[in-house]
Amino acid sequence: MQALSPSSSIALKSALPTRSPTPTNRVPPSQLVIQCAYRSDSANAAANSNFRGVGVGSTRADWQSACAILASKVVSQQKNDDATGTNIKAVNGHKTLDLVPIENLPKALTIADLSPAPMHGSTLRVAYQGVPGAYSEAAAGKAYPNCEAIPCDQFEVAFQSVELWIADRAVLPVENSLGGSIHRNYDLLLRHRLHIVGEVQLSVNHCLLALPGALAQCELTLTKLGYNVTREAVDDTAGAAEFVAANNLLDTAAIASSRAADLYGLQILSEGIQDDSSNMTRFVMLARDPIVPRTDRPFKTSIVFAGDGGNEDRAGTAVLFKVLSAFAFRNISLTKIESRPHRNQPVRVVDDVDVGTAKHFEYLFYIDFEASMAEVRAQNALAEVQEFTSFLRVLGSYPMDMTPWCPVT
Repeated sequence: MQALSPSSSIALKSALPTRSPTPTNRVPPSQLVIQCAYRSDSANAAANSNFRGVGVGSTRADWQSACAILASKVVSQQKNDDATGTNIKAVNGHKTLDLVPIENLPKALTIADLSPAPMHGSTLRVAYQGVPGAYSEAAAGKAYPNCEAIPCDQFEVAFQSVELWIADRAVLPVENSLGGSIHRNYDLLLRHRLHIVGEVQLSVNHCLLALPGALAQCELTLTKLGYNVTREAVDDTAGAAEFVAANNLLDTAAIASSRAADLYGLQILSEGIQDDSSNMTRFVMLARDPIVPRTDRPFKTSIVFAGDGGNEDRAGTAVLFKVLSAFAFRNISLTKIESRPHRNQPVRVVDDVDVGTAKHFEYLFYIDFEASMAEVRAQNALAEVQEFTSFLRVLGSYPMDMTPWCPVT
């Protein structure tokens, strides 16, 4: 069937013969006219007046009204036939569906019919890496109060749980004020097609935890601590607390949150043992679909780009300088710059007749800047950045975490 152009119209006319003296399955003499008009100009409106039957105006409201009138006429005709003993079984020789009275037809949804969205995060399933009691779980609760937190044993699993619709969101750490960036998650941001839809900053309060009774057996050692203590790194802090409790290790302590102590029945030997009381971890929230950027509150945008290894003017420090200039010219503040080796193009060979051949690393650059993609200056900045890069991707444009910072006491 050929598609209709916006200005086309259809007229369907059905002239039926006169009813015979005896009841039949034919519809009484009538003329049915259905007209679909999409063009709203005056010429089309004038042309519409030449059609008989149900007229169609130049607006959607007119069209809806015409459909309602047409439907009511069909129902009225059906009731008349039922009163005269005529039972409509077919129209033009074709079997018909049961006609539903107009008052029982589904009503078209309007804005007033749409219920408000549920409270932010109230029904969401949020994936995080670690076990209950992890700081990532606390970040999930801060980002989405009353959510259902889903623990994952790896960062990769948290990403996949959202992609496979097992979880609605993932909350993952990307940087710590003392430890720096979590490079693994930056690599995963590029590998997966999820979108950053928010951020949350969480104060970290490390506690030294041990099983009840361990203090009495290790008191001298614990008071000295220092460099005589054997250190063992684990995947997550809460996992260390769980391991100590599950294996009944009386000679081992764990550094974790106070919530982990409550969950696994451990005793807090010392609280606030982090090197800096202002220790903070930044988490990002990931979703399958991006959110619509706005300008009514502070927004942040995260991007990743790469230079062109085959073009000296668009590679390495040259492209980075031009990209930074695009933001500086528009007074857009950058909050983070992170570089990661380009896995697909790890090195670039440079030939110079004077100095010989050299190899340089190729990098991907991650940048966070304080602007919403709904702002013209941000759109213009990225349009300029795209001219200097061989690859550019917006990881997300999302509201900034404006929660007042309070140091851990």
